Amino acid sequence: MSADNTLMKTWKQLTRLPKGKYLFSRLIDFKAPYFGTVNARVEELRPNYTRLSLKKRRAVENHIGTVHVIAICNMLEKAMGVCAETSIPDHLRWIPRGMQVEYPAKADSDLIGIAEIDPEQWQPGDLDVKVAAYNRKGDCVVKGVIRLWISEKKARK
Repeated sequence: MSADNTLMKTWKQLTRLPKGKYLFSRLIDFKAPYFGTVNARVEELRPNYTRLSLKKRRAVENHIGTVHVIAICNMLEKAMGVCAETSIPDHLRWIPRGMQVEYPAKADSDLIGIAEIDPEQWQPGDLDVKVAAYNRKGDCVVKGVIRLWISEKKARK
């Protein structure tokens, strides 16, 4: 990762301010509007690790009153995207190729979503980002992998 990674710089600047995490999260939602549909907030960010929170509320519930798994996947994809953008070495680029998830428990409370990347994996080819969501009790409600395709950036003329 570049020492002057723009997203990490923005995180460090905004989190010094009152409501800085909220502002940073809305900035991400502005850049990728679909993420805003679940209103997940970035709580912790460091290279190769991102933690988000998601409030259980009517807008993200399913017919049985739990957080809908697609809302959870949206939160986890946001966590992965922020993690990848703040961690990727300057000479590489990424694009998601797929997501595989399991639902070991009902999501019946506010949630925490985590994305983690093994720093040794930052090389061209497939890279698996581990993602998981946990309820208030710390039980895993969704776990999985988001596969990225990593390639070299094209040389600029």
